[in-house]
Amino acid sequence: MPAQPRLTRPEDAATASAMGRAMNVLAALLLALGEGNHQFSMVAERTNGTIVTADFSLSVGMAPVRVSHSKKTYLRFFALLTFALEYSTVRSAVLVATTADEPFPRACGWSVRDGWLHPMDTRELQEAVMPCPEVAATLRLVYPAPALHHPDEPKE
Repeated sequence: MPAQPRLTRPEDAATASAMGRAMNVLAALLLALGEGNHQFSMVAERTNGTIVTADFSLSVGMAPVRVSHSKKTYLRFFALLTFALEYSTVRSAVLVATTADEPFPRACGWSVRDGWLHPMDTRELQEAVMPCPEVAATLRLVYPAPALHHPDEPKE
C-alpha cells in the first residue's frame, strides 16, 4: 500500500519571513481598499493536492479609525495567507476581496506568486465569482485589483 504524500515543513525562518509579509499584505489591502465592509476569501491548493479555504470579514472605518473582525476567522485566514506566501506547502493560491457596495458588491482578486500578491486578470476573476446557474448567489461587479505596494520595493 503506497504511503500518503507528506507535506514538507517549512524552515522557521521562512515561516517568520512569510508572517511578516502577511502582515504587510494585510496593511496594503486596507490601504488599497479603504473604508467599508470587506469580505476576503482565499483558496489555496496544497502541494499534496488538497484544497484549503479561509474567509475573513473586516469592517474598516476612518472616522475614528476602527477595524473590527472575528478573531477565530482572522487567525485561520492569516495562517493560510502566511503559508501561501511562504509557498513550500502551497502550490497555488488566490485571494478575492469583495466590498459591500450599492447596487452590487465590488470584487477584485490577486494570485499569490513569488511571496506576494499580484493582481488577477479581471476576465478570469469574473468567471470565478459568477454565480452558477440555479444557485442563489450575489452578483458582484468585478474591477481590476490595485497593485499592492511591497515594502521591500522602492516606490516609483
